Amino acid sequence: MIYLATPYSHPDPDIRENRYLVVTRVAAELMNNGYHIYSPITHSHPIALAGELPTSWEFWEPYDRTMLSVCTEMIVLRLVGWNQSVGIKAEISLAESMGLIISYMDP
Repeated sequence: MIYLATPYSHPDPDIRENRYLVVTRVAAELMNNGYHIYSPITHSHPIALAGELPTSWEFWEPYDRTMLSVCTEMIVLRLVGWNQSVGIKAEISLAESMGLIISYMDP
């Protein structure tokens, strides 16, 4: 299983929506090419909207940590802001501590 990391949190809901749409398209493309992908944004964004849940890393960290523990690899999708994202930095650190292979991909 490959964890597809991308930035998400942003004060502008349109930017969050755009990030969700882009990563979901990338996840679908990777799945069409035979990869087993878990995209936390694709899976969590609709739930966050439906439940009016927080979008912060602090809220989603326990869930994402659990999902990372069953993955063997992480792909970081380098959307604008990826290298400033608190969540991405934390996910990479967790992936490194778990010994996951980490690669980077441009959208």
